[in-house]
Amino acid sequence: MDTVSRTKDSRKMNPVWIIDDDRSIRWVFEKALTREGIPHRSFGAAQEALERLGAESPQVVVSDIRMPGLSGLELMQRLKERLPAIPIIIMTAYSDLESAVAAFQGGAFEYLPKPFDVDHAMELVRRAMAEGERQDATPAEAEATPEILGQAHAMQEVFRAIGRLAQSQATVLITGESGSGKELVARALHRHSPRASRPFVAINTAAIPKDLLESELFGHERGAFTGAQATRRGRFEQAEGGTLFLDEIGDMPADLQTRLLRVLSDGHFYRVGGHTPQTANVRVIAATHQDLETAVRSRHFREDLYHRLNVIRLRLPALRERREDIPMLARHFLAKSARDLGVEGKRLTETAMAFIAAQDWPGNVRQLENVCHWLTVMAPGQVVDVKDLPPDLKNEPAARDAGDADWKRALEREVSGRLARGESGIADRLTRDFETVLIAQALQHTGGRRIEAAGLLGIGRNTLTRKVQELRIDEKD
Repeated sequence: MDTVSRTKDSRKMNPVWIIDDDRSIRWVFEKALTREGIPHRSFGAAQEALERLGAESPQVVVSDIRMPGLSGLELMQRLKERLPAIPIIIMTAYSDLESAVAAFQGGAFEYLPKPFDVDHAMELVRRAMAEGERQDATPAEAEATPEILGQAHAMQEVFRAIGRLAQSQATVLITGESGSGKELVARALHRHSPRASRPFVAINTAAIPKDLLESELFGHERGAFTGAQATRRGRFEQAEGGTLFLDEIGDMPADLQTRLLRVLSDGHFYRVGGHTPQTANVRVIAATHQDLETAVRSRHFREDLYHRLNVIRLRLPALRERREDIPMLARHFLAKSARDLGVEGKRLTETAMAFIAAQDWPGNVRQLENVCHWLTVMAPGQVVDVKDLPPDLKNEPAARDAGDADWKRALEREVSGRLARGESGIADRLTRDFETVLIAQALQHTGGRRIEAAGLLGIGRNTLTRKVQELRIDEKD
């Protein structure tokens, strides 16, 4: 049986269809889409969705690849026959990578590996919705871009830089910690530029498998490889005349760094399997949370590409560097969450606000927004005091100091015991144990959401993913 949800502000939107025989997957999407205020309908089988097609048209389809009856690939083929421009996201387990590649190259908008991060899945859905609007014959309103808030001196410098760069065509490199708002700044640079009427196309180079990234960026010709049943435009062509935002550029594979350098150098590229040069009339804005200078010295990032990207550098301050902005941001996010959920807004007491402003916020603005959303849903009353804050936020300094002393003493005893037993390689084994506990606990706290866990730990998502694989943390659950 299908389900549908609509909010007051989105009744005119066609729903997003979720198709998966796994009820838990459908439930996760239903909750996330409801939270975002996006109308949706879910189905347990592909045939159910096809039967519904006569009554309504989806704006985006998210489908599993392996289901009883019609598969996700067969469903995609049927849908494309009737709705050629509809963006389709194919979900698959890691073991289905070959099928996922074939689906992606054969016309799917994007592919989402299981298990997935909910935030990443919603990012793909929003991107697919934006792509569908661009392809619609009726001109759509420009995608709403959240306002960047900040009164701190460091943020005023950012705003001044955006103003100075408004009419520039220069390549910009945005640096800053995860969750500090790098994509918001990139969108603001686009919105205030002469290219504002043209597309803003964003791609997270760390979120797409290496095997697919080249085709995703540059497109491919029909027959370029197995499964390439049609010519596909890459992100450079999709952003023609506009802005291409390359997020997490520090994670780009070396061979693609070379191709990107050529595009930035002469403005031309070739589709995968193509022999005709394509012209790239785009402004490139790149972003990273990594130290690219260190990556250059260690030869993980090309020095010539670094200098091509680093024409103008714009550093975003961490939230702990602009604490005076925290009360304003907290009030903004509480009001936004209340609007999104259709409930009465919550208000922080002066004590709670002071407590929040004193925190370090390793996940930066994104973490603060998540906490405000949690309060809107979970806080018992309309007035929120310190006792109502999330448990992980309420570790008083004294309690933290006592806990620090306890585990450090335990570590001292462990090291002393191993040294007394004549063990060697102690640092390596203890470091692995420490990282395993740290990452496993963070993932448990976030319900397996790796982006959020990485933000709380203050490390990059790719670093966390690599550590999970190296330490085999999933096998220890």
